[in-house]
Amino acid sequence: MEVSEKRIEEIIHSYQPDRRYALAILQDMQREFQYVPREGMEALAEELGCPVSSLYAMATFYKALSLVPKGRHIIKCCDGTACHIRGASTLIDGIRRELKIGPGETTQDGMFSLETVNCLGSCALAPVLVVDDVYYGKVTLEKLKRSFRQSGKAVLCSMKKQILICCGTGCRANGSMNVVDAFRSEIGKSGADADVIPQIKTTGCNGFCENGPIVKIMPDNLVYYKVKPKDVPEILEKSVLDDQEIPRLMYKDNEGNRVRSQEENPFYAHQQKLALRHIGKIDPENIEDYLELGGYEALRKALQMTPDEVITEVEESGLRGRGGAGFPAGRKWRTAASYDNFPKYVACNGDEGDPGAFMDRSILEGDPHAVIEGLAIAAIAIGAEEGFFYIRDEYDLAVKHVKKALEDAEARGIIGESVMGSSKRLHLSVVRGGGAFVCGESTALMASVEGRVGEPRAKYIRSVQKGLWDQPTVLNNVETLANIPLIIRDGGKKFAGIGTETSTGTKVFALVGKVKRTGLVEVPMGTSLRHLIFDIGGGIIGDRPFKAVQTGGPSGGCIPESMLDLKVDFDSLAKYGAMMGSGGMIVMDDRSCMVEVARYYTNFLCEESCGKCTPCREGLRRMLEILTDICEGRGREGDIELLERIGHAVQDASLCSLGKSAPNPILTTIKYFRDEYEAHIREKRCPAGVCKNLTRFEIDEAKCIGCDMCAKGCPAGAISGEKKMPHRIDPSKCISCGSCREACRFDAVKAVGRGQEA
Repeated sequence: MEVSEKRIEEIIHSYQPDRRYALAILQDMQREFQYVPREGMEALAEELGCPVSSLYAMATFYKALSLVPKGRHIIKCCDGTACHIRGASTLIDGIRRELKIGPGETTQDGMFSLETVNCLGSCALAPVLVVDDVYYGKVTLEKLKRSFRQSGKAVLCSMKKQILICCGTGCRANGSMNVVDAFRSEIGKSGADADVIPQIKTTGCNGFCENGPIVKIMPDNLVYYKVKPKDVPEILEKSVLDDQEIPRLMYKDNEGNRVRSQEENPFYAHQQKLALRHIGKIDPENIEDYLELGGYEALRKALQMTPDEVITEVEESGLRGRGGAGFPAGRKWRTAASYDNFPKYVACNGDEGDPGAFMDRSILEGDPHAVIEGLAIAAIAIGAEEGFFYIRDEYDLAVKHVKKALEDAEARGIIGESVMGSSKRLHLSVVRGGGAFVCGESTALMASVEGRVGEPRAKYIRSVQKGLWDQPTVLNNVETLANIPLIIRDGGKKFAGIGTETSTGTKVFALVGKVKRTGLVEVPMGTSLRHLIFDIGGGIIGDRPFKAVQTGGPSGGCIPESMLDLKVDFDSLAKYGAMMGSGGMIVMDDRSCMVEVARYYTNFLCEESCGKCTPCREGLRRMLEILTDICEGRGREGDIELLERIGHAVQDASLCSLGKSAPNPILTTIKYFRDEYEAHIREKRCPAGVCKNLTRFEIDEAKCIGCDMCAKGCPAGAISGEKKMPHRIDPSKCISCGSCREACRFDAVKAVGRGQEA
């Protein structure tokens, strides 16, 4: 509260000018201003004709007085004998955890101060607590929160409820914005006092997308999943106002027990979040949220360092590019910094085009300021004054949030003509991609930024020397840049202490496919595939046999069950023909055909090839023709060997990394699943029952209970049978779509080769 000289005079003159009233006057000042201001003591000393030091002695002697501002609300906890033995220390510790202050301290927002009192004289009601002169007896932490609400008093600042609603793309697709509207509508109807109205905060992606919309109630750390608008009144009544749990909205752990917090959820329990550290906690469109968590402090620190010192920290961290190539970020920065050719540029690669990958999208949507800060630090380190965010065209929400964050950062003077008040200038802008997968490649991306067709060029001259407009350019991907503020803030050695010696830090993976718990996962480098898929992912849907995991996007490799204990890092995967790539991880079960998977990825890459170089353009097209023949029953002896020869030629002769890595899905599936290729070619049979020309379905009458689920899901009407009696498939009508097999819960539907008996 602002100290008013007029009000000080009014307080002093409300008493006789007598020293015996000094304490009472100081107490009135304390109540008025939440502390005893120095100007108040000086005015009182002049009125009483005594030295200021004598009043200062009083202000420091009496516990009721304070020389520093106290909070708007004073919380006094009795720590007398009766209260002590009835749990006062537990109550004090609980409030300390909630408010993040100890006795004698005040919250940063000036809302609350916590004090302990030797005895409040209400021992029969122990433990006792006083808030703004209102007494509460037999207090527990839960009762305390309810009492505040019921009395109309303000709830403790961090105990005041926050309702965090995930509004990332995944949860939006599940209707999270309708949930947001429902909360706002219900709260608006309540007419509650402003101090007890819970704060609604829309956050970025929590990572557990298929279980959205996700609603987290803080500070209770209570998380609800698959929330619908109809659930909102119950959540407000029970969980916000009365601290009750709603079990049906809570997640079940592996043993079927309902879990309260994210930390107890097996999907989150094994994760270590660095790049995703803020997502799900902050509103990405509110720069204040980012600043409150120490945002842009790393940039401020970098401005006080020399460029060499900044680059040295990044080098010591061992950070390697998270976009797929794994090139050391510090080495890239130092090379660019060594050139005196200006202007220089920095760029963020947000053109995440891999099927099954959404790591960068989630970071740009949920924590755009972290990426902006990382890019700004890169610019300071190499001497760049302009930079670009190249964001995939399909990522509308990411584009929106990054643009808003850039506007807010520039309005605050964080970037712009004077970076945080320094002599440095930095202008950042967004370039929207045009829907070309190849533009994720560095030179193609830069061609696109320049307004040209996004075709790659040979890299005998690196972009750090001649990149955008033939000037030195540093390009890092989203996840790489999100780690930079942590490295500068905490030091490179701390980051290097996580992960492995050659692959430091953490990595974000998009764990999807035939796995029970899909979503974004961030774990230390060197974590095994088994841990990712079975401990975090929960294993295979329906507990079917695991078959393979495809890592690294469409150009990655397929890894079999025998290699589940393989450590996931840059070097380990490369040894076995796979790669980490940007972090896509597609899990497959025994009903996935590895030949068809190779065909699918080759078809994708064939469509996305820029066509500039012959090996990639023609090689991919020819391999796709061979794979299509094999899947459709026209495979011939020698096709496997021909695929291998063409694949190696494409790897050796292609111009850019897309072409050089494009054969990986084919070569790894041949290496680890050659028997499936041979079954397709020699037996005209698809072991997984996926390739339609090689598969027909039959029902095992001994297992069929006549539930009719297969018939209901059959698009061709090929299944007949009475209820509770074995069903049959008419082969003349069956289109081999496999919907019957997916619908059957009793494993009664069998896939067999064309012309084979069941």
